[in-house]
Amino acid sequence: MEKYLINPNQKISKISKDIYGHFSEHLGRCIYEGLYVGEDSPIPNVNGMRCDSVNALKEMGIPVLRWPGGCFADEYHWKDGIGSKETRKKMINTHWGGVVEDNSFGTHEFFELCRQLGCDVYINGNLGSGTVQEMSEWVEYMMFDGLSPMAELRKKNGREEPWTINYFGVGNENWGCGGNMQPEFYGNEFNKYNTFVRDYSGKPHIYRVASGPNADDYNWTEGVMKVARRHMNGLALHYYTTAGDWDHKGKATGFDEKEYYQTVTKAYKIEELINRHLEIMNRYDPEKRVDLIVDEWGTWFDVEEGTNPGFLYQQNTMRDAMVAGLTLNVFNKHSDRIRMANIAQTVNVLQAVILTDGEEMLLTPTYHVFKMYKDHQKNTLLGSYITSDKIECDKLSMPKLIESASEDENGVIYSTIVNADLHEEKEVKCQVADTLVASVTAEILTGNAGDHNTFENKEAVKTQEFTAFTKTQDGFVAKIPPCSVVKFVIKK
Repeated sequence: MEKYLINPNQKISKISKDIYGHFSEHLGRCIYEGLYVGEDSPIPNVNGMRCDSVNALKEMGIPVLRWPGGCFADEYHWKDGIGSKETRKKMINTHWGGVVEDNSFGTHEFFELCRQLGCDVYINGNLGSGTVQEMSEWVEYMMFDGLSPMAELRKKNGREEPWTINYFGVGNENWGCGGNMQPEFYGNEFNKYNTFVRDYSGKPHIYRVASGPNADDYNWTEGVMKVARRHMNGLALHYYTTAGDWDHKGKATGFDEKEYYQTVTKAYKIEELINRHLEIMNRYDPEKRVDLIVDEWGTWFDVEEGTNPGFLYQQNTMRDAMVAGLTLNVFNKHSDRIRMANIAQTVNVLQAVILTDGEEMLLTPTYHVFKMYKDHQKNTLLGSYITSDKIECDKLSMPKLIESASEDENGVIYSTIVNADLHEEKEVKCQVADTLVASVTAEILTGNAGDHNTFENKEAVKTQEFTAFTKTQDGFVAKIPPCSVVKFVIKK
């Protein structure tokens, strides 16, 4: 029997709601069809935003949305996406699929989407192919409430009041698609561009995110922190998980047991990456003023057969749910230093929470994990520890059981446990220190690793009430099935 201790006396840090953030790029069918169908579409919509996607994301508790990219951000010129839609410039999306981008979804549409979702705004500016003036004028267009050319242009385009930007990314992946820069060079470019990302009177401070490292590129973190640490609020880490290598990422479905374990152990490597990047950041920023932002993460497999390779469309299985559950538990455990994270991507791209097919929509296993975990948002992380043996695969290892626990303002404790083993049920005895437990309820997401939802069977994988536990005076004893995510709600 595994021992699980939750200590309500050890209150560690506040879990930012934005750890549960999402990412939407002009890529494949994420924006167009997935989120935006246009006002004249037969698909039910409000101001062009498809109702089923918006309602599902609200129910899931989406806290913040990143846009317009990704690689697309560093070739996006914002003035192409404002004004009359009939006169907006058309372009070829050279990064993603070579399709026509008609710019019918631009700044005004994005803020309308966020208004409907009730979420915060994370905008990524164009440092790679844009100018300082272009970035500065975009911020002015969105946020300035006085007399200026950009404020007048915004009003001319139908928006009298300025909006609020919660987060602003000064470039994206500038080590790669954002310009193939060296870290010190980018650090200086960040400082220059960031100077003109102005805070305006009456508006909250814009939280500025610097383009951070790709996976284990510790040299990038070192160079950028050395040059630009005083001017950034957060540094963005990107980490994607494959079953194979970048040339052969593996199939999203129809994978074998070895590929499953390769995927989940690679996903757990995020724990090592976070710790090592934070070590570097802390050397240059001992006050820990700069947060770590993981604004692209998730699984990346070969595209589904017969789809555009540039659209990055993949199915979503219980294996993806396991990656989501273990990763979010890791982020919770590092909530003292991680301010925001954004899974890639919201709809129809990579590890999506929603898939659409014309008028049809389904919720993926990953969606159900985010909905289960939403109660952690804004809670206080509690000290917790669970014993577990290891999964070993290709020189990587991870615990079979991965958990986190938090407490809300009313003293209710939420515990999420992932059992990543494919075969072995785990019996767990949980003790909540110095606590008399009044009640415990639970829900579970489980199945075979390859189980997934289709448009013919949209509820093959869904959450259910979990009853395989016994409440004790100070906790519970539970039997956690293999390949499962379980949430416990513990009331004192």
